[in-house]
Amino acid sequence: MKITAVECVVLDAEYPYAIIHTDAGITGFGECFRRAPYVSKAAIETVFTPLIVGKDPFDTDAIWDAMFRAGAVAGPPGALLTAASGVDIALWDIKGKALGVPLYKLLGGKIRDRIPVYASSLKRDLSPGDEAQRVAEFRDLGFSAYKMHSAVPGRIDDPADQTIATVTAIRKLVGDDMEVLVDVNGAYSVHNAIEVGKALQDLGVFHFEEPVHVRDLKGLAEVADALDIPIAAGENAYTRWDFEQLLSVGRPDIVQPDVVKAGGITEFQRIASVVSTHGRPMTIHNTQPYGSTAAHVHLIAGRTDFPYAQEYNIEHVGIRDAGSILKVPYAVKDGFIPVPEGPGLGLEYDIEVMRQRDRKA
Repeated sequence: MKITAVECVVLDAEYPYAIIHTDAGITGFGECFRRAPYVSKAAIETVFTPLIVGKDPFDTDAIWDAMFRAGAVAGPPGALLTAASGVDIALWDIKGKALGVPLYKLLGGKIRDRIPVYASSLKRDLSPGDEAQRVAEFRDLGFSAYKMHSAVPGRIDDPADQTIATVTAIRKLVGDDMEVLVDVNGAYSVHNAIEVGKALQDLGVFHFEEPVHVRDLKGLAEVADALDIPIAAGENAYTRWDFEQLLSVGRPDIVQPDVVKAGGITEFQRIASVVSTHGRPMTIHNTQPYGSTAAHVHLIAGRTDFPYAQEYNIEHVGIRDAGSILKVPYAVKDGFIPVPEGPGLGLEYDIEVMRQRDRKA
């Protein structure tokens, strides 16, 4: 079997997908991270396609290495690896389809049929009372945990931050019925992160995510050492080498790889091996409900080092909520997402609908 063509569609001007065709009539679908979608599209069409057309899609290690070498001279890993992630996921989708087995069988099997997920809110404009009410609504839908994105993005220690007030309001309304996770996307100085973190641990927050700037690994370690609350980080690390540096210098308690950012399934497995040597538990970073979610679910279905509920975006997502790109629904029920049993990723994409929703830059 050989790869015959590669296309990249950008759905609703936001969600890039790599679609890989073969001479066996098997087509693989792989989602890229949604930021800078046209950078991913350009990389796939101009840098990666010439490398992979004519190759055997089963040669995922060799293809990944070729993409990484090409990316190393074409731009920073973050820009190119998001594109390589979609290509790699599509190749694994092809492998599963060719063998007639779900992806998890190629990754070591599964020990569970469904994965618990937490409700990840991306809103930053809710009052403490309104966010508390939202937490109660998702508790009633069967979710066991809720992540709030707080602080003021792009600013350090902004006085408009309502993180503590919001968590206090949540606890007042729902008590301990829901785990609460707090992500501030690096919006605190070290000393303020420690001060806020002490308040959050008194409020029983489950994890405190990216408390300081993503490149301030020494500061991250200072915060982690000063607090009992688990510190989470990793969504802005890309390769296994980045994660080794994160773990050795930053020392977070919980590590958060993202398959659509860090090089796809091939590199995700290597990253997980690095993290496991440090004895750290993992929880995925995931804001995309279909290709990204399914790939993550297959990757962790058979692992014991992803012990917690995993991230699931509860905001409006056009490719899910404004006319699905799937022929068969793939959705959360009672706070769990199922492990797909179809071949490959187990998702049935409607390629014609995807092409119709491809938006040019």
